[in-house]
Amino acid sequence: MSTNDVREVIVIGGACAGYTAALYAARANMRPLVIEGLNWGGQLMITSDVENYPGYPEGILGPEMMQDFRRQAERFGAEFVTDDATKVDFSERPFRVWIGDDEYRAETVIIATGANARQLGLESEKRLQGRGVSYCAVCDAAFFKDADIVVAGGGDSAMEEATFLAKFADKVSVVHRRDVFRASPIMVDRAESNDKVNFVLDSVVDEVLGDDRVSGVTVRNLKTDERTDLKAEGFFVAIGHDPNTELFRGQIDMDEAGYIVTKGKSTETSIPGVFAAGDVQDHVYRQAVTAAGSGCMAALDAERWLAAERGRLNDALAAPRS
Repeated sequence: MSTNDVREVIVIGGACAGYTAALYAARANMRPLVIEGLNWGGQLMITSDVENYPGYPEGILGPEMMQDFRRQAERFGAEFVTDDATKVDFSERPFRVWIGDDEYRAETVIIATGANARQLGLESEKRLQGRGVSYCAVCDAAFFKDADIVVAGGGDSAMEEATFLAKFADKVSVVHRRDVFRASPIMVDRAESNDKVNFVLDSVVDEVLGDDRVSGVTVRNLKTDERTDLKAEGFFVAIGHDPNTELFRGQIDMDEAGYIVTKGKSTETSIPGVFAAGDVQDHVYRQAVTAAGSGCMAALDAERWLAAERGRLNDALAAPRS
């Protein structure tokens, strides 16, 4: 693959948003190059059953769904580099993107690098991901009807997850390392007023129990060092997300949390010709279907932006010279 070509679009990131953007761009004959990353597929690669994505009435495994997305984009001509972008330059057009020493250039760029759910870093947590360990209540709550669930965290995300899980679970225990919460008072009040939700304070989760499925967690009190095993069929980690935007820092506008800022209802960023889609710019919904939708938007925005730019150039060339 020649790195000297100037593409119409480069998509950085390979998951719901990136692959959907690539599909739409490929069908528009934009010859997209997708720098999908070594860990392509995003958070769905650690998700077992996906039952809330339209078109899969029987559900599907997360990795299988990402393979379907990728194959569909490839079918229409999207090209892929399975490596991580290491540097970008958005200071002039064509934009430049590097993978090590290899430079790629494009008239537009779609950023779809996603975000990662923060993890506790426990070996047992990693081993049981998709087997009772989850990072998204909206995605997985329905799998835990009438179950006992433990939620780790003390911010708004944890309160929101606990309140949502209580619609399905028999009992939800929120484990938090302090005796006060970072969450807003209204979110705490909402969780505390729910009879199914209880709190285990001044404590941390030391281990997730279970062989093939989560069966409980070991909680350690930080003041007494006492350890207690809590029964649980599900363990939800709700300690926040980190957008994968370090590569673009200093070149594009971001909010305080590092999410790329987009304009209005579009995917336009602070740099004309650079667009952002999916969880890299969405800290509210964080769903596969919304990421895919914004990937479609980004491809359409990029196509229309290019057409407008070429129209302006043609008008300028056709204008009479004085």
